[in-house]
Amino acid sequence: MDRWRGRVALVTGASVGIGAAIAKELVRSGLKVVGCAREVDKIQKLSTECQHQGHSGVLIPFKCDLSNEEEILAMFAAIKAEYGGVDVCINNAGLAHSEPLLNGKTSGWKNMFDVNVLALCVCTREAYQSMKERKVDDGHIIHINSMSGHRVVPVADTHFYSATKYAVTALTEGLRQELREANTLIRVTGISPGLVETEFSLRQYSHNPDKAAALSTQFKNLQAIDVANAVIYVLSSPPHVQIGDIQMRPVEQVS
Repeated sequence: MDRWRGRVALVTGASVGIGAAIAKELVRSGLKVVGCAREVDKIQKLSTECQHQGHSGVLIPFKCDLSNEEEILAMFAAIKAEYGGVDVCINNAGLAHSEPLLNGKTSGWKNMFDVNVLALCVCTREAYQSMKERKVDDGHIIHINSMSGHRVVPVADTHFYSATKYAVTALTEGLRQELREANTLIRVTGISPGLVETEFSLRQYSHNPDKAAALSTQFKNLQAIDVANAVIYVLSSPPHVQIGDIQMRPVEQVS
């Protein structure tokens, strides 16, 4: 990770869970990390914690609603003005609503698509343009995908969410191909975890806490740090190595 020291990384959805764990590990590795979320109080607290622990990098909280393209563009403009641009883009933000295909609310579908797909695409485009403008040819774009982007389970609540993650799988490969056509050494990687012990399920099943609890107690889930370690592994790989996708799940998870 030495070559990344002092470089700038953007982590979306950095306030809790996987995003917070990734941000902390990148700061530990010496990067300047812009962590964005709709609410930044928890990111500010994590930033102070990283300082007190003596990590060599720094975590900069940035308030941004990823469902609003204007706010995303303003964030990238602010990063350019203050830090030069983005060298590593971690598209971690994502959400799920329990909205089945037969009777789900359009508003829920739209929110999932806006955050899980469109925001990821806008952040990716802006990060690439930032790298190209500065002639950065060793940047890295990492999509935090999901096992739901590789198989459809017979749970109606997850079907539209799964569709957004299948889109991320296609976008990851499409981006790899476009980067090759652009004759750049910028890399793209997808990381697809199964069940992870975070607030994700609690938010999805806020109307049914028992169901959320069942998902975290049926067996030992992945921890957020497991996914963060996968990010560090990807970034630590030699520049000539293209890691396309990492699929990871708890040992006891069947599907």
